[in-house]
Amino acid sequence: MDIIDRKIINNLQGGFPISERPYADAAKQLGITENELIDRLTNLLEQGVLSRFGPMYHAERLGGGLTLAALCVPEADFEQVAAQVNAFPEVAHNYARDHELNMWFVLATERPERIDEVINEIEATTGLPVYNMPKQAEYYIGLQLKV
Repeated sequence: MDIIDRKIINNLQGGFPISERPYADAAKQLGITENELIDRLTNLLEQGVLSRFGPMYHAERLGGGLTLAALCVPEADFEQVAAQVNAFPEVAHNYARDHELNMWFVLATERPERIDEVINEIEATTGLPVYNMPKQAEYYIGLQLKV
């Protein structure tokens, strides 16, 4: 990453313009061209520096469901199970953790009752029990990760 890539990541974490030409507007704020911004974002995604670039939706406010879940995955099977879990379109994020429950992921569904359905499907696919940990309260902390 060069200084422009860092500037893109740091600036766009706080929001993205809502306009007729949002990439052009964001690029102007960054002092680069629209095409350069799109090319750089594409490269950051292809290199795996960014795992995704897009809006964050509040599933529950849209009538959907959201939960945190975890698995205890044998180390030898971790990559295979990660691929199986990530194949579900409802899996929003998936993280490895140094803990007995070593795979944590977020499920976001179109309907709240779909959470249990997806958990059952993941258990059937992986052969492992899923630990569902729905939130009890929500806090907004405005986290930004400067690079």
